[in-house]
Amino acid sequence: MSSLNKAMIIGRLGADPEVRYTQSNTAVATMNVATTERYKDRNGEQQENTEWHRVVAWSRRAEICQEYLKKGSLVYFEGPIQTNEWEDKEGQKRYTTEIKALNMQMLDSKGSSGGGGGNKQAAKSSASNANKGPVIDDSFDDMDDDLPF
Repeated sequence: MSSLNKAMIIGRLGADPEVRYTQSNTAVATMNVATTERYKDRNGEQQENTEWHRVVAWSRRAEICQEYLKKGSLVYFEGPIQTNEWEDKEGQKRYTTEIKALNMQMLDSKGSSGGGGGNKQAAKSSASNANKGPVIDDSFDDMDDDLPF
């Protein structure tokens, strides 16, 4: 294998997905996702480190994110990391690093509002049973060619 560019994160949305449309009417959803690491330091005190990730979804996946995800939703995203470059109004080069969501899975338990604090037990349960939620996946590698219709 020559290289691999793949990010996988499970986190909570910091705000509702923001959806815009390109000139060709393609939906683009941008989301900020928080991942939090909790650990005990040398002194035995509980520490917490939160990282924010910018995630972008396109086309139908963007519309699904807009429809089903809300601030506080627990969600799994998978896709390549990409960096975009542009010039601002003052002519300065700017960069944005983001995860292009090729796969997405909602992890909140059914009926959960997905609100900020949420039910921690339900979140743990749904994270451990992640394969039970709806999955959006572009790969068709596992499809059987002998379909009955």
